[in-house]
Amino acid sequence: MNAYSGKLQPVYFAAAVSVIIFSAVGVAAFTGHLPGATSSPGASAPAAAQPKGAPVPCADCGVIEGIRAVQVAGEASGLGAAAGGITGAIVGNQIGRGDGRTIATIAGAAGGAFAGNSIEKNMKKQVAYRITVLMADGSKRILTQSAAPAFAVGERVRVVNHRIVARV
Repeated sequence: MNAYSGKLQPVYFAAAVSVIIFSAVGVAAFTGHLPGATSSPGASAPAAAQPKGAPVPCADCGVIEGIRAVQVAGEASGLGAAAGGITGAIVGNQIGRGDGRTIATIAGAAGGAFAGNSIEKNMKKQVAYRITVLMADGSKRILTQSAAPAFAVGERVRVVNHRIVARV
């Protein structure tokens, strides 16, 4: 006769852990935390180095090389984490008995809170603009701003205090 020993069956434990891990990986892939298979544009040739004796005429001057709109994750208020944690705890509580149920409830709550927080951030995505400036010394600076830039590619600008200003 099979009497219940109060221990979590290894198969149920393995299944619960697998579901939690695959759910976390799925959420990470869905929210962009895992790298994708897309390729980025090729790098351009390095700028010619200036002679060491010649001073740079304007250390904070440059030319806008590129402007790209990107989506950034929004701010989480905690509601997604709370709702996900409660849902995960309820689902985890349905697995196993005794100590196994306790472990599954805790793991479900943690996984649900992570998933809920990630989903909330993903739903509140915002558009930002990444502006690449090729500086006079040959270096590149990448600045991110929330408003659409007032400058176009090829314009000569200055970078002052991490902000782009018109070159006078």
